[in-house]
Amino acid sequence: MSTDKQPEIVSQAFGDPAHPAVLLIMGAMASMLWWPEAFCRKLADAGRFVIRYDNRDTGLSTKYAPGEPPYTFDDMADDAIRVLDDHGVERAHVVGMSMGGMIAQLVALKHPSRVATLTVVSSSPMGVDTSHLPGATDAYREHSAEGAKVDWADRDQVIGFVVRDARAIAGIAHPFDEKRTRAFVEQDYDRSGGLLSATNHFMLQGGENRTGRLHDMKAPLLVIHGTADPIFPVEHGAALAEAVAGARLVRIEGGGHEMHPDDWPEIVAAIATHSQAG
Repeated sequence: MSTDKQPEIVSQAFGDPAHPAVLLIMGAMASMLWWPEAFCRKLADAGRFVIRYDNRDTGLSTKYAPGEPPYTFDDMADDAIRVLDDHGVERAHVVGMSMGGMIAQLVALKHPSRVATLTVVSSSPMGVDTSHLPGATDAYREHSAEGAKVDWADRDQVIGFVVRDARAIAGIAHPFDEKRTRAFVEQDYDRSGGLLSATNHFMLQGGENRTGRLHDMKAPLLVIHGTADPIFPVEHGAALAEAVAGARLVRIEGGGHEMHPDDWPEIVAAIATHSQAG
């Protein structure tokens, strides 16, 4: 079911509003901070007006009682459009990561006139049978199962688990910076007032059935995917690119399910080039 009362969706923009707009949509349980400010500024320096926002149940946006989210993925796609409206943006280059990449696909299918181009990072195709594709690695599934034992109301337990999660989804190309990661997760936890409501993201239902709709995608599609992603192996990115005519796949060698700072130059360049289309 959808909620009648519109949530408050908190957003932040970087760069010149006269430049082409890029809307960044983050994944499950992740506030806008997971699009780091330094990353946003690099994209803005490439001549883009960059907008990031807190999905509902994260950051400073509206939160709901944990366990029964009164909204669907379709509602989250509509949230993205409301953010564009808030910033007076008619059409944007939409970039989504992980679950945010699935929301971004919905935005492009539901609101094609508002999406100039689409970029999907570390995600999987919507409305496509992916049962033949490799699933999450055994190591990641084992780590993920530990989440059931976490008291999501306990700051130390949650921060410890999220730091372990960041390590579990990291790629193989760069060393994992535990100190930097822990400081970031603490900042995100405290800004959000905890992550208990964010667990609602794992209970979400889809809205309308969009089986086969990707073939109708009008927005030019760029897929960016790490070759060592342990949640959605790179075959998911390849399947998404194959489902949309003219799509391009950029493989981040050794990249995980992450936006590692050492990979930002390649990612920013790819998004900047792609967002010249449309």
